[in-house]
Amino acid sequence: MVDSELQLVARGIRSFPDFPIPGVLFRDISPLLKDPDSFRASISLLANHLKKTHGDKIDYIVGLDSRGFLFGPSLAQELGLGFVLIRKRGKLPGPTVSASYTLEYGKAELEIQKDALEPGQKVVIVDDLLATGGTMRTACDLLVQLRAEVLECVSLVELTSLKGREKLGAVPFFSLLQYE
Repeated sequence: MVDSELQLVARGIRSFPDFPIPGVLFRDISPLLKDPDSFRASISLLANHLKKTHGDKIDYIVGLDSRGFLFGPSLAQELGLGFVLIRKRGKLPGPTVSASYTLEYGKAELEIQKDALEPGQKVVIVDDLLATGGTMRTACDLLVQLRAEVLECVSLVELTSLKGREKLGAVPFFSLLQYE
């Protein structure tokens, strides 16, 4: 069953060479989102991994702006948990905590509402893809500012040649599909 679900997920990822710039092979999740069976399989596989790894120790699923929002709420519902947003700067109302990170073309900032989590709460971060790891690392840093415990980071796709997993340090990481 797991192999057939993973095949469904893999079939839902397509590649576009030279997008957004020459030399980049873009992994597109649009077909997966369009197909209910593929999407359901992705949520099921992630949920089963988290249940097996953490049991009932997770308090919240945290999703990254913006494609983590596509998977996070469904994953949270599957696990019977709530969902917490980490957004790009200026998108959340009320008092927030922010952290910046470097991009190849400048800087970016992520924010979370100060009251989104209580100290000691255990969370899992979800996004669609791990590339260089900058966004995921910054999300971990934000959650540490709130004194939450990041149990693990998960994604559908990992671009292994970019070594984003290494940026996460001691935080465990899991991906359904790995591409060079």
